[in-house]
Amino acid sequence: MALVVNNENGRLQHRRRTISRDLAGIAVITAIAAIGYFAFPDNLALLTRMITIALLVLSLDLVTGYCGVATLGHAALFGSGAYAAGILSAHYGINDPLLMMLVGIIGGAVAGLLCGVIILRAHGLPQLVLSIALINLFHEFANKASSWTGGSDGLSGIAPDPVLGLFEFDLYGHTAFFFGMALLLIVFVLLRFLVRSPFGILCRAIKQDPLRVRAMGASPKAALIRMYGISGAVAGVGGALNAISTQVVGLDSLSFTQSAEALVMLVLGGTGSLFGALSGTVIFMLFEDYVSAANPFHWLTMVGALLIAVVLFAPKGLYGTAAAFIRRRTEQRS
Repeated sequence: MALVVNNENGRLQHRRRTISRDLAGIAVITAIAAIGYFAFPDNLALLTRMITIALLVLSLDLVTGYCGVATLGHAALFGSGAYAAGILSAHYGINDPLLMMLVGIIGGAVAGLLCGVIILRAHGLPQLVLSIALINLFHEFANKASSWTGGSDGLSGIAPDPVLGLFEFDLYGHTAFFFGMALLLIVFVLLRFLVRSPFGILCRAIKQDPLRVRAMGASPKAALIRMYGISGAVAGVGGALNAISTQVVGLDSLSFTQSAEALVMLVLGGTGSLFGALSGTVIFMLFEDYVSAANPFHWLTMVGALLIAVVLFAPKGLYGTAAAFIRRRTEQRS
């Protein structure tokens, strides 16, 4: 009886610690957003762009960090969400931001399921080859379907209505920034529940030992395809937000470069951690913006040096390494 009570108390304490960490994380994200808002009042477009890319990196972390699927074509999901939302506005005149967001989520999820079914037929390096092939196919399809996507000129004519009929998208980017932050916090909270759910634990087990998971009666491929669909929905949120905030969708949203940079941001912050995905995005984009402005001719060299230093001295990523260090110090004290 005492053992049962102790186990129950241990679970309650663990749940409380988890909730407190989540609340602290949300508070930190909100505080950083507030600092950015007041520190860069004339550059809210950059902050909104960070939010859209952060959603892409979060979606990539679901399949790469938590499931161990190698991919360099995740921008296909992001771009599908962007084009789906943009086409709804530009061609059908439906400009409600929430409806555009819903269509973007559906577009990203469908693209995610399609990519998942194809990529998961291979393992290891062949997955990378398939993902690169897919991003190139998506890019070329969007380029050829110019009557719908605008081709190389981009899809214009996107004119979102005020959010909830009250908050109009202004030239200064205030509404887009707050709308994006609300979406990011909602997605972050939902993903925290997801990765700690039995399904999330199953996906992490598949990354560690898929043969054992299959021996236990579960289907690794079915679970990974489901995660790919969820990942596509998250990327679709970022793509739709990008279409709504910039009011144009270009082929760069479906580019291989976009996919590669998202993977770099994820590795920079730390894979298998939602906080790592967010921190990697913020650090990379701020560093890139600052260095490219300070030295427009050699900024790529400095970005490359940063990435080499992180891989060599912080292989778990900046956030992952810092979190591991703090965890060790806490265990030593206790």
